[in-house]
Amino acid sequence: MEFFSRQHSLFLLGINFVNKVRLKAIIRLYKEEISRNINKGIQIVVDVVYDRIDNQLSDFIGFFLNILSLIFSEIIRLRYQLYRHKILKDNPLGCSVIVVGNITVGGTGKTPVVEKLAKTLQKKGRKVAIISRGYKSKKESLTKKFLRFLTHGEPQPPKIVSNGKELLLNSKLAGDEPYMLAKNLPGVVVICDKNRVKAGYYAIKNFMCDTLVLDDGLQYLKLKGTLNICLIDSTNPFGNEHLLPRGILREPLHRLSRADYIFITKVRRIDNCEELSKTIKQYNSKAPIVYSCHRPKFLINIENGNPESLELLKNQQVGLFSGIAYPESFVDTIKEQGAEIVFQKRFLDHHRFTKGEILSVYNSSYISGAKFILTTEKDAVRLPKVISKIPVLYLRLEIELLEYGTEIDCFNNLANRICLPKQK
Repeated sequence: MEFFSRQHSLFLLGINFVNKVRLKAIIRLYKEEISRNINKGIQIVVDVVYDRIDNQLSDFIGFFLNILSLIFSEIIRLRYQLYRHKILKDNPLGCSVIVVGNITVGGTGKTPVVEKLAKTLQKKGRKVAIISRGYKSKKESLTKKFLRFLTHGEPQPPKIVSNGKELLLNSKLAGDEPYMLAKNLPGVVVICDKNRVKAGYYAIKNFMCDTLVLDDGLQYLKLKGTLNICLIDSTNPFGNEHLLPRGILREPLHRLSRADYIFITKVRRIDNCEELSKTIKQYNSKAPIVYSCHRPKFLINIENGNPESLELLKNQQVGLFSGIAYPESFVDTIKEQGAEIVFQKRFLDHHRFTKGEILSVYNSSYISGAKFILTTEKDAVRLPKVISKIPVLYLRLEIELLEYGTEIDCFNNLANRICLPKQK
């Protein structure tokens, strides 16, 4: 009897274990379903902001977003007044601070510009640190914050993504853009913190940096920049010219006047930018306008890290997926390489992919007849490990300057003018 009693107990334990596993699986599926529905709702709002849809629902959502835009406009105006009258103060750090940013949300191609700028300065003997907010990186838990507050603990130091010698954080902890910059820039310090004044001081004190590149920092008024570089996407410069959240503008167009240099990015033909250049000069007639493009260089196989020629895509059927602010430019670039897109999936900007989502993309691409699956470099750093039946590659882009009139400038000379103004 004792034997059967023990067997019965083990049997009940086994059932309980199976039930717990099933319950966890059900909860996980339930959470994923809620997350998918929330993302669908957010995507509809994003499509309204970018004017991708035009129906009664978009008009209804747009009406409420317009009201919020008016409120946002007043908040911005008040904020600038507080800094203008020195009620809120900016902080100079005593070294060169190059601010790279835009007046719209996402999609202007800041990361390749920051990368090229930092690389050029490094070659000229500067000790460079990139300071980033670390958007969508993993934050300190509320419990830890509360405990630190109760115990009067020291403030959390900035996140060191790279000390210039090695990568110290992954993309989840650092954020995809800082991680990508740190990976591509050996010798350059990359630091993340919401308080970028604190991060800047940390870079100067602990790494003896003499040049800071503030990534996405035009709206960060606490840190005073030496030079401000504003990027404008030629394919979608100002959206519908509404402020957030009805449009993509972070601040009114007249704030272009703060820029010392203006990069028009993703340019295919300079003569197509005449109207845009006139608009810019209405608000800032002094800043030089630099025309640039994001040139596709090669592909990288995600599984083994091997580079592949762009010729690989010619006359091939491909599947695409991305989680970037303006995926249209990525789609156009792939089409220009001669590829036929048979499947594509769009996620929200900076979306953290799940294994299930990526497996679905891989399988759908394969079923659609794709020979390759393509994504962006920024999305590649967030990919979970999932086996694909066909090669998965990401596109490597680099910034290049374009010819304007009789002037042909290289990034090296441009960096001299921007970052080393005293050097002749």
